[in-house]
Amino acid sequence: MTGQPEPPEPRRRRLELEPDTVERDLIKLVLTVVELLRQLMERQALRRVDEGDLSEDQEERIGLTLMLLDDRMTELRDRYGLRPEDLNLDLGPLGPLLPRE
Repeated sequence: MTGQPEPPEPRRRRLELEPDTVERDLIKLVLTVVELLRQLMERQALRRVDEGDLSEDQEERIGLTLMLLDDRMTELRDRYGLRPEDLNLDLGPLGPLLPRE
């Protein structure tokens, strides 16, 4: 012992919950999952359209549904002060969760 104080432990990454932001953080997580599913549904629909698996009526309904979902997502993001890029989680070495559009 040299009489010098021990250096502080490096701060570990941990979840820090703030009562004031819990609702916004929860909405952010839910919207991230919904956005991921929306993008997957959109890609699947485009693939089916390209392959000719859908009738014109089905294509119209899917397109309308995806547009309405996008509108609702925009409304919720605006209500909670979130931008589209706020929903893209960084997965470290794997990169971002959502593809950059």
